Amino acid sequence: MSRTVPVDRIPRLVECATQTFIANGYAQTRMEDVAEALGVAKGTVYLYVESKEALFDLVMRAADRPDHVPELPVKTPRSGTTVAFIGKRLADEHALPMLTSALARNIELAEVVELMFDLLHRHRTAIKLLDRAARDIPELSRAWSGGARRQLIEAVARYLQRGIRDGLVRDVPDAAIAARFVVETCAFWAVHRHWDAVRIEVPEDKVRASVIDLVVGALVAKRKEQRS
Repeated sequence: MSRTVPVDRIPRLVECATQTFIANGYAQTRMEDVAEALGVAKGTVYLYVESKEALFDLVMRAADRPDHVPELPVKTPRSGTTVAFIGKRLADEHALPMLTSALARNIELAEVVELMFDLLHRHRTAIKLLDRAARDIPELSRAWSGGARRQLIEAVARYLQRGIRDGLVRDVPDAAIAARFVVETCAFWAVHRHWDAVRIEVPEDKVRASVIDLVVGALVAKRKEQRS
């Protein structure tokens, strides 16, 4: 670009666009909404990104990555490029394979919940964006709801079934429902509570500790007291 870009303009653009996509969804987000949040004219936004598709690609690549520096102006991605990037991030950086591998081992439930909470929290903005945009973009819905998210729930269900068999997890009415309970509890407190209308302002370490304590307390099998 020929003109000088204010040093905070792109981080602010990413921040404003991220919050707008999360609030409105992909389909209902307008460039003028982002411009208004940024405090500039709509035409100014087009100096940095070519289109709404380019803006969404930018926020997905920058989510939870404060050091991401795009080449300006951000070009409109080729069809399928953004979805392919998200799929790769789910497979690699989101570390779902690492988590599912851990679930396949005989580790304690507390360690499973701790690992899951930390993983979701570390990628909370990307997950929130993905969860919101998947409602409007079928390809994203297949990659997220029908892919990575489903795989995680199924992996937790297998872990719980094995724990029930080995006497480490209490016998629950349905392992699949219990798995969904574990995943959604971690997801709400690690991700969605940050955008929830009812804000609970508590230290993150207390949130994390409480989630681990409550999930483990609900599912770990109680040791039978030895008879004297």
